[in-house]
Amino acid sequence: MPDPSRGSAVLHRNINSNPPTAIGANGNWISSSAGYSVFDGSGGAGVCSIGRECPKRVKNAINKALDTISYVPSLDYLNDPVEELSKYLVDSTGGKMTKVVIYTSGSEAIEASIKMARQYFVMKGEPSRKKFITRRQSYHGATLGALGLSGFPARRDIFEELLTDAGHISAYNEYRGLKPNETVAQYVQRLADELEAEILRLGPNVVAGVVIEPVVGAALGSVPAPAEYFIAMRKVVDKYGVLFILDEVMSGMGRTGTLHAWEQLGVVPDIETIGKGLAAGFQPAAGMLIGRRIGDVLAQGGGVFVHGHTYQNHPVVCAAALEVLHMIRDDKLLENVRTLTPVLEDLLRARLAGHPNVGNIRGSGFMQGIEFVKDKATKESFDLERKVSWFLHEMAMAPPYQVYIYPGGGSNDGIKGDHIQIMPPFNINEDDLHMMVDRIAKAIEAFFAHAETSLV
Repeated sequence: MPDPSRGSAVLHRNINSNPPTAIGANGNWISSSAGYSVFDGSGGAGVCSIGRECPKRVKNAINKALDTISYVPSLDYLNDPVEELSKYLVDSTGGKMTKVVIYTSGSEAIEASIKMARQYFVMKGEPSRKKFITRRQSYHGATLGALGLSGFPARRDIFEELLTDAGHISAYNEYRGLKPNETVAQYVQRLADELEAEILRLGPNVVAGVVIEPVVGAALGSVPAPAEYFIAMRKVVDKYGVLFILDEVMSGMGRTGTLHAWEQLGVVPDIETIGKGLAAGFQPAAGMLIGRRIGDVLAQGGGVFVHGHTYQNHPVVCAAALEVLHMIRDDKLLENVRTLTPVLEDLLRARLAGHPNVGNIRGSGFMQGIEFVKDKATKESFDLERKVSWFLHEMAMAPPYQVYIYPGGGSNDGIKGDHIQIMPPFNINEDDLHMMVDRIAKAIEAFFAHAETSLV
């Protein structure tokens, strides 16, 4: 038995803390050893798309996969769950994406997209293409390749010398990026011009891919961009023969109201990464989809993708993901997201838009964010050491609020700036939506009222 006096043997995110143990789930409530339950208002990090309690049909799908064959080496075998899941995903794009590989984390999917883009150009006879362009205030994953793409100083800092040298451009962020008297069309053109200038700076024959989150998650706190932005960026990318890669690890699989976020944006990516909500947390699932353009070059070059993971295309993982997607379809959960999104947005604005420390409320679908400011008029952020979003997160989890919100930082300049993300399950009803927003609003109001003297 572990010795309680020595603490947990787990290498927790902070080994000096002792978080409570999660001991059960009921619907979207998490029960813990702390003695109370917490309503999960963000699905952890946007993972739990159909609640915290595993449905019987998902359990049955997992058990069927386990009873059939629990693991096969993907080098030598296919399995029925990965075949069915891949077909479902390809069909969901109308055949615009043609091949799928399933991994166990979003970071793995991003790493694969980097290597796929590189191999594509080598096979095409353009080996000079090796650079990638991403956006400042973006986050693409924790592994070194994915972190190298990310424009997230707080997470890059101590690893900087190990990271790949990516080009970074401005993110689309109307709250902080739109100039006075500038129209959205002018703002979009300015950002497209910035992308073109960065391609030219690095070298038109050197850039392999541009990687963009349809809705920026952890680094900006649910900041969306309009379709005209993505159309403009795609136009620049096509002009120079660069691959267009969309990171939908957080925003995809229904979170914005369509299974793929790009369905609403007037563009189709060359490579798409998915994750988090793919299996709704019941198994660790993520994936990469490629379009015909890449698949054709790969096939003509021998068909071998020089990359692989031990657990890729895992039958149990794929079985869980497929059943989650079937539930989203059968229970019309995308329709529920689209129906209740205006309700969620109206509730947040009605309760919090007038709060002196709420600078901006933004988002897309069930991926909403709130940015906090010290001064609403100047948009000045709180000092970094105040850890506003983190302490608010901790306060919101405790009684009497008991609601989980996802905290983040860097939404001002990549370092300063506090925000939270609100990402409820797709099957939430309107009553629970009201309850969730009420708890979040009360926690925010109490936090800033209590902390007023120490935060200003």
